[in-house]
Order: sequence, then C-alpha cells, then structure tokens
Amino acid sequence: MTPAWETPPIGPSAVLAQAVADAVPVLVTPRTRLRAMAMADFDAWADILCSERAWGMDGPYTRDEAWDEFAITAGFWALHGFGFWTITRRADGGVLGFAGLNMEVSNKEPELGYFLTARAEGRGYAGEAVAAARDWARGQALPSLVSYIDPANLRSVAVVRRLGARRDPAAEAAYAETDDADIAVWRHWPMGGS
Repeated sequence: MTPAWETPPIGPSAVLAQAVADAVPVLVTPRTRLRAMAMADFDAWADILCSERAWGMDGPYTRDEAWDEFAITAGFWALHGFGFWTITRRADGGVLGFAGLNMEVSNKEPELGYFLTARAEGRGYAGEAVAAARDWARGQALPSLVSYIDPANLRSVAVVRRLGARRDPAAEAAYAETDDADIAVWRHWPMGGS
C-alpha cells in the first residue's frame, strides 16, 4: 500500500501543485528535457538513493529518508528560486535522473548537483543536462556555483571537469574541521576562488 505522503494530490491541491510545477523553468537539450520534479518521479529517486549507488551522497537511505530528501529538494524552488529538475529523455519521456541547484545546511555556496539512474549512466546524459542547469544558473546572477563531490566518485569528477570546473583547495579548506573534511569542491564560478 502506498503511504499517504507518496499519494498524488487531488482536487484543488492538485491544481495548485501543477501551478507550482508550471512555474519551474523547463530546459531542453538535444537529448534531454529538464522539468519540475513530480510525485511520479519518486520511485526513480528512491531507486537511486536507497541503493548502494548513493554512497557518495551519504547513502544508502531508507525509503522514508529518501522521501524527506525528495520533498526538501523540491522545496528549494519556493525558498531559493532555484532547485532540482527531473532529467527525462526527450525521445520517450523516460526518467534519467535529477540535476539542479541546492543549498543544503552544510553548503557554504550554491551547489550544482546531479545523479542518474543506473541505466542512464555512461551515455553522456549527465554532461548534457548538467551543462543546461549550469547555464541556467549563470543567468540567475548567483555570485558563485560549486559542485561538492566525493573524490572517489571519478565519474562525477569527470563530468564537472568536462564542463570546465576546477578544484578549489581554498574552498575545501573551509571544510577542514567539519564532517565534510574529505569533500572536493569543484568551482564553476567565480574562477580564482570563493
């Protein structure tokens, strides 16, 4: 049985939820479409966060913890005017993963983050979608943008390097005495430091 919090809204609540989703910009790349996160996307989100594949994101999570992360992430749009999108394949609308901007409790700067389903990895979708999110973010006049990546996550590191991000040791030093001391900070802008 589906928990109440995973049940899509109905009636006026559904209309309001759709209006909020319609306010989120849609980004289109040659092979992907980035759109507002929807209740129907939660299974794909949970499949990623509840698996061993979430090791670089403090996972794996329980399904309830994944729901909390999903709801928090969707809420960034209302609180910051930026957030995450669901990455879909333009050809058939299939969910490929998630990408966007966030500002979590431990973040010192806005973060460009992303994660894909296992089936979507290794096909270039991440670079395509993350570049679109980064380019959209640049138009929002954010003073800085970084990606926080576990150094062992070589595939993620390769994505941001291809997009021109550079590792920022000065920004990493700010985390030296925290629980995130082993994090690598990859700077998209401003180049030359935080």
